[in-house]
Amino acid sequence: MKNIDSASHVRGESIYVDDIPVMEDTLYAAVFGSPLAHGNLKSVDYSEALKCPGVEGIITAKDITGENQIGSIIQDEELFADHKVDFIGMPIAVVLAKTDDQARRALKKIKVDIEELPPIVSARDAFAAKQFICPSRTFNIGDLDNAWKDCIHIVEGQAEMGGQEHVYLETQAAYAYPAEHGGVKIHSSTQAPSYVQRGVAKVLGIPMHKIEVDTNRIGGGFGGKEDQATAWSCLAALGALKYKKPVKLILSRADDIKMTGKRHPYSIDFKIGLNKDLKILAYDVITYQNAGAAADVSPAVMERTLFHGTGSYYLPNAKITCHSCKTNLPPNTAFRGFGAPQSMFALESAIMKAAVSLGVDASQIQKVNLLAEGNEFPYGQFTKNCNAHRCWDTATESFDVAKLKAEVEAFNQKNTLFKKGVSYFPLCFGISFTNTRLNQGRSLVHVYKDGSVSVSTGVIEMGQAVNTKILQAAAKIFSISPDRITVHSTNTSRIANASPTAASTGADLNGKATILACEAILARMKGIAAQAVRAQDPCEIELRDEVIYHNGQKTDIDWKKLIILMDENRLSLSEHGHYATPVIHFNKAKEKGHPFSYHVYGTAVTAVTVDCLRGTYEIDLVKIVHDFGTSMNLDIDLGQVEGGLVQGIGLMTIEELLVSPNGKSVYDSLASYKVPDIYFTPKTLEVMPLDTTPDPLALLGSKALGEPPLMYGIGSYFAILNAMRAFNPNFGLELWAPMTHQKCLISLYDNFDASQASLC
Repeated sequence: MKNIDSASHVRGESIYVDDIPVMEDTLYAAVFGSPLAHGNLKSVDYSEALKCPGVEGIITAKDITGENQIGSIIQDEELFADHKVDFIGMPIAVVLAKTDDQARRALKKIKVDIEELPPIVSARDAFAAKQFICPSRTFNIGDLDNAWKDCIHIVEGQAEMGGQEHVYLETQAAYAYPAEHGGVKIHSSTQAPSYVQRGVAKVLGIPMHKIEVDTNRIGGGFGGKEDQATAWSCLAALGALKYKKPVKLILSRADDIKMTGKRHPYSIDFKIGLNKDLKILAYDVITYQNAGAAADVSPAVMERTLFHGTGSYYLPNAKITCHSCKTNLPPNTAFRGFGAPQSMFALESAIMKAAVSLGVDASQIQKVNLLAEGNEFPYGQFTKNCNAHRCWDTATESFDVAKLKAEVEAFNQKNTLFKKGVSYFPLCFGISFTNTRLNQGRSLVHVYKDGSVSVSTGVIEMGQAVNTKILQAAAKIFSISPDRITVHSTNTSRIANASPTAASTGADLNGKATILACEAILARMKGIAAQAVRAQDPCEIELRDEVIYHNGQKTDIDWKKLIILMDENRLSLSEHGHYATPVIHFNKAKEKGHPFSYHVYGTAVTAVTVDCLRGTYEIDLVKIVHDFGTSMNLDIDLGQVEGGLVQGIGLMTIEELLVSPNGKSVYDSLASYKVPDIYFTPKTLEVMPLDTTPDPLALLGSKALGEPPLMYGIGSYFAILNAMRAFNPNFGLELWAPMTHQKCLISLYDNFDASQASLC
């Protein structure tokens, strides 16, 4: 089945926040953000801005009727800067005008007096200054202190992994307007309508039931609209209630880049020990998370870093520590992978450095340490239906990696200025929110008298085609044509207290809730059908292809007649389904439990070519064996793998977040911040589904796809390193990601021995 949104996307008919018809008297909002990263806010003078044409008002912290606080996990984030500023772009005032242009022109007239204070922009500097977001945490397994005694090879090192801009197509957006009885309705580009509802309620000082948040779909999120969408909806709602007019707030790309948080940069210290058989006996890693100026979801991202600290490997003795460090940058936030890419990169860096030290290929260390059935993770859960070895072996055989490596070696022997490199990347990724309470989904299903069906869930459609999978699930349970079913917008009045669409859980949680709702209606239908055909037991009834069967025999009761019978007997054709993932639990006091419903496995093989004269490179191929479970829509799932991979390649190669010492981003547009385009994608991209058993906790056996594929991009970094080492084996192996072309060129000629190579 195709994505149900494909046609409307192509025709430009899909509705986003900016496509909602503008109501009469709508005011346009523009945000004035702090020009400094750190300081005491002495005064704000917007008198001249008020005189500008079209300006109807300006709101600041003094206009807040509730609390000036939008923190979710920790209450440490002000909506408006009141007495101090903590990052460049922190909202100080919002101009409301009759047009967007008028609002933006008025911003230039606002004057602020800020007593500048020294900013902190790096995690290690924040750590040294003892500036933390939350208490540090450590996961342990085995006896690390004694394990070092059995290690023959011990390697230590550092690694750096930069952040990443979300680059969602639709910037942060909200459209709010007053409702009856002092309420407000908000159209928000958010992954978490319930978070927006809760945040607005706090800022306005009114109950949540007076706030309706509706999200039809969003133009990409990647985590950047989980917590980060709340602020803009709060600002729009505050303006709407104060001036009793609709308020539309859509950030420009430049403002979105300046004012919003990114993927967390990490600084890493590692120590790894191996025996003579290359088994990793000991691993100690300390990560320094650059959280930005407020918590946002940083404590949860830190937790995911700990959970995925050992990647796809069994490490019997390990210690994983993470410090969440407070800096003067916009609060960093959720991003696809949610702390896992950073921890996986740390371990792969340690393996790479150990391999170079030992003079072996990294794949030799990787293979002998892969997870096996029944292995324990540092958080106490054990592997079940582990496919790590199967993915690795299938990739090796199916893609004939031995031949590929031989071809690469032959190429490198013949060429001086161009070198090729190959890498493996094995994947193990846990599926569930690590905060157990969030693992619940809801669905409201109505069957109408004409036989059509509507479904409303708590999940957000943001390009991943989750609504298509929800529709497929409902059609399967009812055994009716998908054409009879519509999946509606996500609305807090229909589905309350929904978890965010994040952590790769949207389809599982909300799809299973939909199944429960459909099954409850279907049970009532079978009961009334049994009466109609005088069956002794409803179990004798089957609904198949919109027709009732009794003991396998077709009856004259079709779907529409069944609906009539339900109505005549006054039986409900509506149901609210609630699903809570079973089995999972976690004890934070002991840092042990069973946090994940299941794991996703895979292996990526990557080959690259580096131009050693220019420092540029091309991704020749990426071939992946991926554990889909039993895919319910392979076309959609393949798209997720391909998109995630390319985003991961961008993270590891050309997407570099550069911040000046004063806390200012050095880029403000997509002209200066580089993301992969069609010409940068792998020349050859192949994804092979692993033949595996479906997991009962996945939606219809189809495993989650949102986050895991991004990790495959990590393999591109190490393939580039291998190519660089083929040119210059003596370079310092500074493990700093992303490996931009500039870094590549610099490293290629670090400790370069010209006598060993002819550059002519």
